[in-house]
Amino acid sequence: MPQPSLAASHGIIFATYGLFFLMGTGLAWTLRHNLRGGFLSANRTQTALPVALNFIASGLGSSVLFAYPELATITGVQGVVVYALSSALPLLIFAGLGSLIRKKTPHGFVLTEWTRQRYGSAAMLYLSFATLVTLFLYMTAELSAIGHVVTALTRVNQLPVMIVQVVVTAAYTSLGGFRISFLTDNIQGAMVIGLIIIAAATIGALTDIDTSLIKESGFLKPTLLGWQLLYILPVCILTNYFFLSNFWLRAFASKTDKDLWIGVSMATVFILIVLVMLGCSGLVAVWSGALPMEDIPRDGSAAFFLLLNSLPAWVVGIALVMVVTLSCASFDTLLTAMVSSASNDLFRNRLNIWWVRLGAVLICVPSIVIALRAPSILQIYLISDLVSACVIPVLVIGLSDRCYWWRGFEVITGGVGGILSAFFFGLVYYGGDVRRAGNLLLISEGLYANDWSVFGLFVAAPVGSLLFALVALGGRLGVQYLWAKRTGRRFTALDPPISVEAPSDVASFRPSASGDDVADVTTQQEEPTSKQAGKFF
Repeated sequence: MPQPSLAASHGIIFATYGLFFLMGTGLAWTLRHNLRGGFLSANRTQTALPVALNFIASGLGSSVLFAYPELATITGVQGVVVYALSSALPLLIFAGLGSLIRKKTPHGFVLTEWTRQRYGSAAMLYLSFATLVTLFLYMTAELSAIGHVVTALTRVNQLPVMIVQVVVTAAYTSLGGFRISFLTDNIQGAMVIGLIIIAAATIGALTDIDTSLIKESGFLKPTLLGWQLLYILPVCILTNYFFLSNFWLRAFASKTDKDLWIGVSMATVFILIVLVMLGCSGLVAVWSGALPMEDIPRDGSAAFFLLLNSLPAWVVGIALVMVVTLSCASFDTLLTAMVSSASNDLFRNRLNIWWVRLGAVLICVPSIVIALRAPSILQIYLISDLVSACVIPVLVIGLSDRCYWWRGFEVITGGVGGILSAFFFGLVYYGGDVRRAGNLLLISEGLYANDWSVFGLFVAAPVGSLLFALVALGGRLGVQYLWAKRTGRRFTALDPPISVEAPSDVASFRPSASGDDVADVTTQQEEPTSKQAGKFF
């Protein structure tokens, strides 16, 4: 099992981090005079290719090296195709809904700003909490993944690697904010494309497949879990993407809707190809004998690394550079997304931005601690997926102008009701066993169950959310109607919003480096807005 020596492994890993540190801080210092006003966002400044590279860098973290090969060893070709399509195609939602939300909230840069405008501050804070928790979980999962990769491929201690990654990404994103994250993602995205092509060609050329194992493995046959994943994965991934403000920041950054559609479409195609290739590496690991079939239940998540370990040490070196690049690109986007979301949602961009950055860096400390002890990267994602499956279906109803009567009360009640529905399903499924129902809610046994428990959980969550929200709507309208009758006032809960003309010349405000709102000297024409009384009730 050839590996780079310990000294070579240290050199490859930390030299790559050093490169990104010098690149990021150097760009931030060189462009410091041009970055003012772009620390939290870069609305309508980027063309299609940079948008595509950013979506690629943000959409591929080092955790994909575990999840996709593992699923391939469990559900075969069917699982590979379903997982790849379910992960890549939902990115198109940022092109479709991103264009719509940018028109509804021209000066916003995250989904929570539209939520505040549409549903009020209570619903915005509720979504913001879910968003920040999701970003924290993704940061934890990314640190856990890079630690697992280092352990699998080398003898390097994972803790220093995690600490260095946090320090490096925090350094250049603190100096340059979102714009530097965007610029470095362009470079890292291009590097990822090149490294993946090299790694794929090398693995394909140097791996010998035992064709007798293809039929014996059964990977070409459909499975029950494979059919279940046709529903579970699109629901999980599509709804969870709404929580990821790093994607929304990039959607708002595109110069035009055309640039957004072209950029996201290019990223979707490339990510789809990469994810299929990564999934197939799990199949190849088994067919080449690198992962014996009897070891799949225990070592399925390590399939990609077992395959690498059967190749020359220099291939592992290339993979290490690719993994560090993937992880840095993903982590810095999550870090800047947390800063932008917290500053906008919690402090309305009035708190000095350095305090927000310090808070984001401090959050990395518990993230590292949890990452060191996290038993499963996939479980971290699944918990976030379950929450999003409860919250997002009732939230997006408000995107339709015909549903002007939908309020923040229904959104919050529906989200909480979805969680309760998922727990009640577990109680019914397990015959009243509270402990097993709680474990199912935490998905402690993972996604790959051989029964209908996880499938039912992800059906109960969104359906229960909608049912609770409809009951809340009926209750609210009933109470408001009775109150109007009792007080002799007109019942107005179903009145459409009043269109209000915005001032013709409105200066756009951007958070400055000090955290204060600074008016952009360029004025722009605003579209008419809608005045809606009672955003929450």
